[in-house]
Amino acid sequence: MADTEKIIRKKYDVPIWHKSNLTIDEAVEYSGIGRERLRKLTSQEECPFVLHIGNRRMIKRRIFDEYIEKLTFLE
Repeated sequence: MADTEKIIRKKYDVPIWHKSNLTIDEAVEYSGIGRERLRKLTSQEECPFVLHIGNRRMIKRRIFDEYIEKLTFLE
């Protein structure tokens, strides 16, 4: 990979805590909640923090943070 290509790639690497929307895998790393649990949560119609883009599910990070802060237990 050329040096300029590395610079361009790094320019777009954004830390998870700065992203407004997370992939399921990023949300797993970010929260420590398992992938299957997140899929189950985001499958519910009333899920406030899911954003559907076609078949893809994204997690609205700020709303997800607020949701987690209010929880005392997650089944």
